[in-house]
Amino acid sequence: MHGSFRHARYLLPLAVLALLDVATAMAQSSSMLGDANERGPLRLSDVSYSYVEVEPPKELRIHDLITVMVDESAQVISEGEMDRRKKADGKFSLEDWIIFDGLAAIPDPQSKGTPKITGKMENKYRAEGELETRESMRFRIACEIVDIRPNGTIVLEGRRSIQANTEQWELSLTGIARPEDILPNNTVLSEDLASLRIYKREAGHVRDGYRRGWFLRILDRYQPF
Repeated sequence: MHGSFRHARYLLPLAVLALLDVATAMAQSSSMLGDANERGPLRLSDVSYSYVEVEPPKELRIHDLITVMVDESAQVISEGEMDRRKKADGKFSLEDWIIFDGLAAIPDPQSKGTPKITGKMENKYRAEGELETRESMRFRIACEIVDIRPNGTIVLEGRRSIQANTEQWELSLTGIARPEDILPNNTVLSEDLASLRIYKREAGHVRDGYRRGWFLRILDRYQPF
């Protein structure tokens, strides 16, 4: 009797282990990635051969350089027409004339008849105007971060001057950009800048060939005729 109890004491743990192995075999996962309880968290870099890790956003600091890609275009079409006519006729006559004799006013008939005034006025004005302008500006300019505001927006400022013989071009730009609008290659589009100000100036023989003289500028400004 004691021998049977001793064998049963050893057989009981073996039976428990066998039952655990059967339960584990019945609960095996069919996933190719293995049992979810045994594997770590899934990451795209572990299962994709074409995965390219995204670089963390670059920390922007004052005096860093950002290239602004300027591509601005504007089109204005304006048409106007005016037609004004004015016509007036008038006939005036003063039949009773008087003359002062001391403190009294007495009739004074005119020896050559009653004076009469007859007038006619006609005014006609017609104006017609049409304006169509198209402007475009496209260039790249490197700007410096001159300030970083408390909300994270950056203030950009850049200047460029080019001179070839007697021809000279000057460009300047200022604006405010959000850090998330800065592309990985340190460029930003001009359409994403707030408070954008662009200044462009040209000097030289080419500019002198088509610019207006001072007298024409005065006439265009005041339009005396």
